[in-house]
Amino acid sequence: MTFSVVAFDAESSSWGIAVASKFLAVGAVVPWGRAGAGAVATQAMANLSYGPDGLELLAGGVSAEQAVAQLTDVDDEREHRQVGMVDTHGRGATFTGGSCLDWAGGRAGDGFAVQGNILAGPHVVAAMADAWKASAGEAFERRLVAALAAGDQAGGDRRGRQSAALRVWREGAAYGGVLDIAIDLRVDDHRAPVDELGRLLDLHELYFGKPAPETLLPLEGDLAAEVAARLETLGYSTAGGNGVVEALDTWASTENFEERLVAGKLDPVVLDQLRRQADERNAGGAS
Repeated sequence: MTFSVVAFDAESSSWGIAVASKFLAVGAVVPWGRAGAGAVATQAMANLSYGPDGLELLAGGVSAEQAVAQLTDVDDEREHRQVGMVDTHGRGATFTGGSCLDWAGGRAGDGFAVQGNILAGPHVVAAMADAWKASAGEAFERRLVAALAAGDQAGGDRRGRQSAALRVWREGAAYGGVLDIAIDLRVDDHRAPVDELGRLLDLHELYFGKPAPETLLPLEGDLAAEVAARLETLGYSTAGGNGVVEALDTWASTENFEERLVAGKLDPVVLDQLRRQADERNAGGAS
């Protein structure tokens, strides 16, 4: 009743899972992961203990293939289970029990595992694997969603659509830099959950994406004057010696752009949002 991609990105040392299903809130069941250990997708007649138990095995240095074997060997209901894993080194493994509802199966390779059950056919996981490989070089989270979208477009869960989720783990990547959950997005009940997941990922990038250093603009001269004027338009006073910086910090924190702030610089994404809001305020006042 589910299809998923579990993967590893060596460049950013990230592990992630994208999953969709004709099942309410699939993100609460299938995806498990931990930075420095790996990721586990447990589905079909899901055994949720595969998540934490699998991660403990992976964190201890067991390969994905060995971890899958150890979990399923002691499970009397293994023929009803499906699981995909990537380990510390990004090696992929997948398992589909013989009693999973047709069509059920998966593919695994270096850096990924894709699997699904009650699918439109084997072409679903084939499309996911192809999309994953074809997107090499793109942002990790975009690759995950691209693979999921390819499976969805190929027919996905043959019962229909309901929910989707995206989770990515990377050390210190959570909001505020404390935990390792870089992305945690869920669409629990929606007519087009994979499309909605893509929209949420766009918003996540807008609010929490990190600007490339080479794109940052010095907050000085004409730009500082423009920023001050636009902040004043929005009701943020820039009076005082450090007024522009303080007002910008207050506005950005109010609008949830604080993760994009860089001392003495300005992210072009933040500038675009500031300009848009100030222009809208001016247009509203003019009317």
